[in-house]
Amino acid sequence: MTDLFSYLIRRLGWMLLTVWAVYTFSFILMRSVPGNPFSSERNVPPAIERQLRARFNLDAPPLQQYTDYLVGIVTRGDLGVSIKLEDYTVNEVLAEGFPVSASLAILALVFAITLGVTAGVVSAVYRGTAGDLALMGTAVLGIAIPNFVLASLAILLFVFWIPLFPAAGWGTLRQVILPALCLGAPVAAYIARLTRAGMLEVLGREHVRTAFAKGLPKRTVILKHVLPGALLPVVSYLGPATASVLTGSLVLEKIFALPGIGSHFIYAATQRDYTLAMGMVLTYTVLLFVMNSLVDISYAVIDPRVKLQ
Repeated sequence: MTDLFSYLIRRLGWMLLTVWAVYTFSFILMRSVPGNPFSSERNVPPAIERQLRARFNLDAPPLQQYTDYLVGIVTRGDLGVSIKLEDYTVNEVLAEGFPVSASLAILALVFAITLGVTAGVVSAVYRGTAGDLALMGTAVLGIAIPNFVLASLAILLFVFWIPLFPAAGWGTLRQVILPALCLGAPVAAYIARLTRAGMLEVLGREHVRTAFAKGLPKRTVILKHVLPGALLPVVSYLGPATASVLTGSLVLEKIFALPGIGSHFIYAATQRDYTLAMGMVLTYTVLLFVMNSLVDISYAVIDPRVKLQ
């Protein structure tokens, strides 16, 4: 328990340092690119632009902007007001968009883990057969094809040719199944390959051969003696898998018109909405750090030989 507490304290310190570094780097990049949030095809009158700059504190020196925004985040958790979305704060945008993105990510991960582990186990048990080659060939394709290409093909197949799902929107389970499948497919392919490799390694160990020699049913040996050890590489991959799902959702939310934080992130980047973009960057940073920490803890729980450091 003491080791876990000290680990969490260290991770919290590293997270704060990482968030500060990301905030600083993002602030510098946003102010370094040409143009500003008020640059558009229609020129804003100078007087109105001065008023807008004053409203959003953009008329202050860069160092003061940096300090004021950072103090607001630290003291009040205030990510500011969106420059382009009138009457919306960044916190309100996150509160509305996060449940959508979280639902999509969770469903995609559940699909990826279920399909990937099942395919990996079947492929390892029937190694060298036509089924093994077919499953691993499909996994290679899943890794090679980007999810936005897969989404386009899925829309053609399951919306126009075989109308099983709606093309876009949010509100029902049918509307989120197709984007979740497209988002989780590449992750499922990686998990299938990792599971197969882990299964083949554990199948060759002495305790597994002993279990087979004692006459235990094949299903019992696979589920109780082989699978737990084979899943350790999969657990370690869940951190990068979470990152893949979160970053992949940026494009898919736009394709399927889902009102998640990914679509808001793209909008903020294209419209140069400094505060909204910064809020999204910091949110993704915290999410990825927390998920990687949870994966490390779960790895230590599954394998007691692993020590949290």
